[in-house]
Amino acid sequence: MSKMRTDYCGELRADDIGREVSVCGWVDRRREHGENLAFIDLRDRTGVIQCVVDERHDLRSEYVVRISGTVRPRPEGTVNPKLDTGEVEIGDCQVEVLSAAEPPPFPLHSRTEVDENVRLRYRYVDLRGERLQRNLALRATVNSAIRRSMEAQRFTEIETPMLVASTPEGARDFVVPSRLHPGRFYALPQSPQIFKQLCMVGGLDRYYQIARCLRDEDLRADRQFEFMQLDAEASFAGQDEVMAFITEAVAAAVKAVTGNRPDEPIFMTWTDAMERFGSDKPDVRFGLELVELTELFEGTEAKVFQVECVKGINHKGGSESLGRNAIDELTRKCQQWGAKGLAWFRVGDDGTLDGALTKFMSEQEQAALGPAMGAEPGDLLLLIADRRSKVRDILGLLRLELGRPPVTEGGLHFVWVTEFPLFESIDDQGRPIAAHHPFTMPHADDVGLLDGSGEDLLAVRSQAYDLVLNGWELGSGSVRIHRPDIQRAVFRALGISDDEAETRFGFLLDAFRYGAPPHAGFAFGIDRLVAILAGEENIREVIAFPKTQSGADPLSNSPTPIADRHLDELGLRLLPPPAAAG
Repeated sequence: MSKMRTDYCGELRADDIGREVSVCGWVDRRREHGENLAFIDLRDRTGVIQCVVDERHDLRSEYVVRISGTVRPRPEGTVNPKLDTGEVEIGDCQVEVLSAAEPPPFPLHSRTEVDENVRLRYRYVDLRGERLQRNLALRATVNSAIRRSMEAQRFTEIETPMLVASTPEGARDFVVPSRLHPGRFYALPQSPQIFKQLCMVGGLDRYYQIARCLRDEDLRADRQFEFMQLDAEASFAGQDEVMAFITEAVAAAVKAVTGNRPDEPIFMTWTDAMERFGSDKPDVRFGLELVELTELFEGTEAKVFQVECVKGINHKGGSESLGRNAIDELTRKCQQWGAKGLAWFRVGDDGTLDGALTKFMSEQEQAALGPAMGAEPGDLLLLIADRRSKVRDILGLLRLELGRPPVTEGGLHFVWVTEFPLFESIDDQGRPIAAHHPFTMPHADDVGLLDGSGEDLLAVRSQAYDLVLNGWELGSGSVRIHRPDIQRAVFRALGISDDEAETRFGFLLDAFRYGAPPHAGFAFGIDRLVAILAGEENIREVIAFPKTQSGADPLSNSPTPIADRHLDELGLRLLPPPAAAG
């Protein structure tokens, strides 16, 4: 019995000349050649091969065909150096049409942008294009490299359940009604967090999983309802060991794609990242670091600078590259981000400052500002004055607006950010809100601060850590609490009673009573890593079947209504839709 296909289209080379082959694929292009012949570019996932066929074969775009013939050199002067198969063609062809095709809803070779909803509606056609073929192959390479690296580091791949109890993870759960238990619901896992910790209690020592996670949150370029992450946990290991494990896995993935290991990551604390870059996911590919100026304006008579914090950015050469309209637009954006305004100064040829606020500043302040910011003639100094947290956030956004390069430029720069606050803010009842999850171990030097209250608790650092790549947060992790006394102290600070803790986390707390090893873990988004390696700004371009920005799937038309009989089986009733505003 003969094979339907002996070779892939994109793998034929000069060494194959003289061989009889059979290739299968889609008709990529057709070009007439004289009266009796046509050139057919046949495409499969490996590339294209030129086939010379009898013109009587009515082969149209996207027909699925099998072509058998002999590999031969292309005639002199017709070699195509842009193709890997450009030295050869298939002649003496026999053609079998396996499937006819209607004209595709959009041309696969179009240089114009196709509406994303159309691409997603016909995703099976879109997937045939070179871009998605390349990106999904790259994704498979990344997954394979991660698995090899984790296994080499003695991690065991373990699957965790998809139908779980609802637990607080920072976003809304997707819930699944139970037919066998009317009125009760499963949740789809936002992460395998509790189960991987139970694996540690179970003595499995080192767990990993390329896990599917689901979160009902607003979508954006780097976020989908469904996403894949490398999830890992290790016993008898702390922060440094876990960061080393993950660094190695990521480096292996990068090398598998690029052929080279990335540079060693940079390490900085959360406070350092916020003060220097205005972000806990710093993009270090470019300068424009935030400069501390609060002390310079201590005792100032300029009311605009009589605030908790003053910081600035030196936009090198910006005095010449940005006109007044551009500066006004930057000011409007800063106001949209919450600033009262944007103070700006052009640096003249003699180093003097030109700006509307100079008349309110002393000569000493004007003379000191330029050197403090490393200013040179032609620079543009941009200052924000307000509460420290607001100043950092706004200048962090302004910095990206002014300097962030495209994802394809600047190389790969990994950053480990450590010592995140244990609590991110205080709620209306004066209780702190956990920045990560309530099982995150406080910094060893700050455990005693847990007995404080209110704002004092915001000084508690955690043993939590994030991995950042080119300004994208790849993932986060932490050392877990395994000591009951520290866990009770954290719960007490959060205002979680013993009864509430038992209700929300009972099965994990029960497990800890039976001997929990010290353990720590991490998870990072594979979609985000692959997107950056593929040079894509949107993770939808590295996912086979993504949702739109609104969370819809034009291909399957989901989400869809459920028939009344299915609702009856589940004991559910739907509320009427909210009345339209107007």
